[in-house]
Amino acid sequence: MAQSFQPNQTQVECTPCGCSGGCASTARQTVEQVSEIANDGQRIDTFHIEKMDCPTEEGLIRKRLSGMAGIVGLEFNLMQRKLTVGHLLDPADVERALLAIGMNAVAETSTSGLSEEISKPVVSRRQWVLMSVAGLSAMLAEVIAFATRQENAWPVIVLALLSITTGGWATYKKGWIAVKNGMLNINALMSIAVTGALLIGQWPEAAMVMFLFALAEVIEALSLDRARNAIRGVLAMTPETASVQNNGEWIEVSAKTVSIGQVVRIRPGERIPLDGVLASGQSAVNQAPITGESIPVVKSLGDPVFAGTINETGSFTYRVTSDAGHSTLARIIKAVEEAQGSRAPTQRFVDRFARIYTPAVFAMAFGVMLIPPLFFGAGWLDWIYKALVLLVIACPCALVISTPVTIVSGLAAAARRGILIKGGVYLEQGSQLQVLALDKTGTITQGKPVVTDIIAIGSDEQGALRLAASLAVRSDHPVSGAVANCWKEKYAAPLAEIGDFEALAGKGVKGRFDGECYYLGNHRLLHELGLCTQETEAALERLEWEGKTAIAIASSSTILLVIGVADTVRETSHQAVAELRSLGIRTVMLTGDNQQTASVIARNVGIDDARGNLLPEDKQQAVAAELSAHGTVGMVGDGINDAPALAKASIGFAMGAAGTDTAIETADVALMDDDLRKIPQFIRLSRYTCIILKQNIVLALGIKGLFFVLALLGMASLWTAVFADMGTSLLVVANGLRLLRK
Repeated sequence: MAQSFQPNQTQVECTPCGCSGGCASTARQTVEQVSEIANDGQRIDTFHIEKMDCPTEEGLIRKRLSGMAGIVGLEFNLMQRKLTVGHLLDPADVERALLAIGMNAVAETSTSGLSEEISKPVVSRRQWVLMSVAGLSAMLAEVIAFATRQENAWPVIVLALLSITTGGWATYKKGWIAVKNGMLNINALMSIAVTGALLIGQWPEAAMVMFLFALAEVIEALSLDRARNAIRGVLAMTPETASVQNNGEWIEVSAKTVSIGQVVRIRPGERIPLDGVLASGQSAVNQAPITGESIPVVKSLGDPVFAGTINETGSFTYRVTSDAGHSTLARIIKAVEEAQGSRAPTQRFVDRFARIYTPAVFAMAFGVMLIPPLFFGAGWLDWIYKALVLLVIACPCALVISTPVTIVSGLAAAARRGILIKGGVYLEQGSQLQVLALDKTGTITQGKPVVTDIIAIGSDEQGALRLAASLAVRSDHPVSGAVANCWKEKYAAPLAEIGDFEALAGKGVKGRFDGECYYLGNHRLLHELGLCTQETEAALERLEWEGKTAIAIASSSTILLVIGVADTVRETSHQAVAELRSLGIRTVMLTGDNQQTASVIARNVGIDDARGNLLPEDKQQAVAAELSAHGTVGMVGDGINDAPALAKASIGFAMGAAGTDTAIETADVALMDDDLRKIPQFIRLSRYTCIILKQNIVLALGIKGLFFVLALLGMASLWTAVFADMGTSLLVVANGLRLLRK
């Protein structure tokens, strides 16, 4: 799929994997660098590589491609088996280079933004048959050798060779490719160890080692596939067909062929195939696949509906607003897929550690084989055997594979609950959150304020309210919306024509009517204009003491009308703040409203600190101050005026992101609905993820260290070493997959 990297994407990490034994550091580039080259006319292509399952293959591919002239950047997504290449070559040249190392690459041609998963079984029937033959042959060889006490008898040799050929041919092939390319990955190490065992006459043990390794790889592939498809399984919930209106009739067509603007009919119990807006009828819709809400949401005329959700009760029709490839569900899956490709801090540490570990242990195994026999007269066969055991221990597969599986499982678990995390770095960083800053309007409160007080200051109330509504209708701020709705409900008369309209950030708006300039704004704006009198000051302060937002409509010389607006606190805000407090998170409310209103709402909700009268840049500075004082700080907001603070925070949380392209694409963490309780859920999941990451690292290194000592003492055999190595890999994968049930 030819495309262009965008400068705002994440950095391409070309960190060497542990199984490779070392990679070219010159391959490390940022997407921004690749983008500059691509803009000069070069290509960016994405390939699906069915055999690219773990860092072993990643290291081999990087080794092969990074040395090619014309390759300018590599980006790996192991969990989705995707490789993105920035290059100056014909795509066929890249495919041939990959094929030379046994990697059959298929260029992605879909322009929908969703990678199509190739529908093949993880393990073919032929593989299962060969594995069965290999396992039976290895066990028979062991039984005959034990019964006859002759490990070199011809029946044992024949059965061992049959087992190694049927179960280990693929390992030998991949091992030869790795050695030919100057690498020491697990396939090369296993091939060397098994060949060494054959040369010193350990026929049944060599066969059992190869079989156990091949069996463990199959089980690991099945486990990884579960993590890989944890999110993509959601796609199965989207119907393949839609009932659309055509010339007055309803016909069933493929959902992929439905165009924006067409009308779709939904019956009770049906799943919604595409995003849209309700055109007629009403119903309750189960939105759990998108927002994680457990209770169906009532939908009426003009409300949005999302692909993959379930219509519970009534029938309705809706107008399609996005095609199949760009629905909210599709964007969620795409965002999680991209997040899987980014390395978390723990994963980067593990990769760096593994880069040193593999060659160090290989060198030590070489020393164990040579030094005791040459300098101390020890038996060659005993120390060669110990060196072969060390070779099996040398590959840190369990360590390297544990982190991506755990991170992907955490991302999938969050997405199922309506929490879209844009990368492993944020999933890990959430465990370190110490302070959470929250916007007020639309975050803590409903964001749907209503006018509660109208106080005329020596003028015509209706005329002044008309001017206020005429200015308010041009603004997208919720308080302005309340003023406009008040006029509509109270008088339902035409508004005035306003010219020279201008938004005053954090203060209000202004415009011109009949040659006169009018202002609609907050207490701060009125003070700056020098219009506050004793009467208006008293009215404004009374409203603020009552916890209301006080604004006024004024001319250049006098205040005409004071308006009180109140917003209701979300039912979930109290519980969310209480949960945050129990998790040890300090909460700060940042709002453009006056300090008194902020303090009243903060006190009611239980927030630790409230700061009012803040402009967007003031919110940004407040977050910066918290960062310097406390370290990791989160910011929750839902408006454009929160963008600077969201960008400054360690983690930016966007509220109510369902159906919003910008929020899904730019937020660090997008909450698909308006439930603040998802933030404590995110923090708990983050902490649990970090615990599992640490458990996996301790398990992998602990078992490796134990068998390292046992190997030197002569108490570990080849087959127990491979059983421990691959068993540890399966153990850490299974441990990581626990997050899917969290």
